[in-house]
Amino acid sequence: MKWKLSFFLIISISILGYSQKIDESELIKKLLEKESATWRAADSKRHSECWYIQPYSRILVSTADGTTIDVPPTAMINTNPNSMGKGGYSLNTNYKISINGNTAWVSHDEESTSSDGKKTFSYEIRMLEKIKGEWKLVGQSIHIYNPK
Repeated sequence: MKWKLSFFLIISISILGYSQKIDESELIKKLLEKESATWRAADSKRHSECWYIQPYSRILVSTADGTTIDVPPTAMINTNPNSMGKGGYSLNTNYKISINGNTAWVSHDEESTSSDGKKTFSYEIRMLEKIKGEWKLVGQSIHIYNPK
């Protein structure tokens, strides 16, 4: 009887731990989708809420023509709406998430469609930290490419 009870407790704890990780993954996905949407909507206030700039924060963008842009991280929290997106929408797919305590990294593919219908494709890597109980972006790397 003790063996069955012990087995049941181990299984229950494992399931509970796994479901908590799924919930954290969903929270992270929602944050990333909010960050993408607020950029395109030129909503600088809500966009800055997605970020928490650390001394080690970094944002790197490589363009399809091979140019690399080192974006100042403070640009994510002090953004002029005129320099943000001009509408459209994005679709994030192929999420791969690693959560380790209060830190996480995520890779995903993004297909962005501008308000005039032009599509941009990128592979993205995002670094996140849980700050005061909420996931925040602290860095990212965006690699824009032309699909074949």
